[in-house]
Amino acid sequence: MTDLAAGDRRRWYALAVVMTASLMDLVDVTIVNIAIPSIQQDTGASFSALQWITAGYALAFAIGLITGGRLGDIFGRKRLFLIGIGGFTAASALCGLASGADMLVAARVLQGATAALMVPQVLSIIHAGFPAHERGKVFGMFGAMVGLGAVSGPLIGALLTEWNLFGLEWRPIFLVNLPLGVAGLLLGRHFIDESRAPQALRLDLAGMVLAAAGLLMVLYPLTRGRELGWPLWGYAMMVGGVAVLLGFVRYERYKAAKDGSPLVELALFRVRSFAGGIGVQLGFGVASGLFFLVWTLYLQLGLGWGPLKSGLTGIPFSLAVSVAAGLSVQKLVPRFGRRVLRAGALVMAAGTLLYLGEAHWLGTGIQPWQMAGPLVVMGAGMGLIVAPLTDTVLSEVPREHAGAASGLINTTQQLGVALGLGLSSIAFFGSVDVEHGAVRQDFVDAFGQSLWWVAGGLVLVFVLMGALPRRGVPGGAEGSPVDSSVAEERVLVG
Repeated sequence: MTDLAAGDRRRWYALAVVMTASLMDLVDVTIVNIAIPSIQQDTGASFSALQWITAGYALAFAIGLITGGRLGDIFGRKRLFLIGIGGFTAASALCGLASGADMLVAARVLQGATAALMVPQVLSIIHAGFPAHERGKVFGMFGAMVGLGAVSGPLIGALLTEWNLFGLEWRPIFLVNLPLGVAGLLLGRHFIDESRAPQALRLDLAGMVLAAAGLLMVLYPLTRGRELGWPLWGYAMMVGGVAVLLGFVRYERYKAAKDGSPLVELALFRVRSFAGGIGVQLGFGVASGLFFLVWTLYLQLGLGWGPLKSGLTGIPFSLAVSVAAGLSVQKLVPRFGRRVLRAGALVMAAGTLLYLGEAHWLGTGIQPWQMAGPLVVMGAGMGLIVAPLTDTVLSEVPREHAGAASGLINTTQQLGVALGLGLSSIAFFGSVDVEHGAVRQDFVDAFGQSLWWVAGGLVLVFVLMGALPRRGVPGGAEGSPVDSSVAEERVLVG
């Protein structure tokens, strides 16, 4: 009896460790968003470097996500989790000690890569450690943690930046991960039990290299192009990147026929709702990635607000997301199906246009309370989408492919975020004349222009949602409740 009780305590301690690690990853992203202007002022980073501080993390995370999950299946989830959290902690230290923007970008890419080893193991460890009848309670706790991170992240980042602890400026936003990471590493070694997939597939290293090369060839010139005057080699590199990605698709077909272990299961795209859902995730990621970056720059560089005031301004948005997400999953989607998600896209687009109108009408004199209305509308629209989206997309996917499909959905959403951050060089920075001394009104105008892009992206998402199943019920595909939590987490942080 004592041994059973001790075993029961161990798995709950293990749950606390992996949830803390996931919270650390989530908060880290929102902290960075709120501190971007402070980093730019302290380091003199170019705007393309600022984009890569956020996009580098998202891209490395996206590229490594599927591979990270596969590595855990093969070599052990505990082992990969410990490697991931150790690497994430070390990368956080490098970020906090970065001597300049270039080092910070490199450390952020390392952070994203190590997060891709750590994060997929979190939900796999939960799935392996708790029986089916307990997972509902566990995932409810996980969802509450996601909501906590979405609200607390910007506030923690704002406070750490405003306080300027020990004269370190923005650096404590990364250094705060060190004690948490070390504790997670030590406690994880003691309390987490090892687990593996019974029949793990082999790694598709060539596929991973092709995907990474193609995506970098598209994103790098998109991010640097405006700053360099859109050189011819940039266009050539983007065309070459598309060609590499097409080569990646052909190789994945060959790999599937050869040994049945491709990085991406292309057969999934024969399911119409899944193919449409991938487009939805990509478009939604682009819109959210673009909005969260330019919103921070607008508040701090355009309106001249400090990090704390900016962080507090976002609370109505986060609360609206949480409330609408709960209603969407529990009440609305089971009854009305995809119409709820399509309504969410239109509501969020309407909130974006309302925000655009207020920002234009009130200019630099706008106050936080005046933003609350548009932010609540935008948050409600996002909440209607993010919680049920992954499960709805998965509802027509065969159960044997649910794991691969959900991993691909989360990866696609992260790629969308990276593309949205790259797109900001056109939508936002293209309207800011840095060389001739941009003034606050320039950032306000650039924000307004960016909102048109966000609204357009949401309308496209609405159209693509027509491919989703009419009556997709959350939880329809095996394992999907797990993965929808991750999808919600990544969307909320943008």
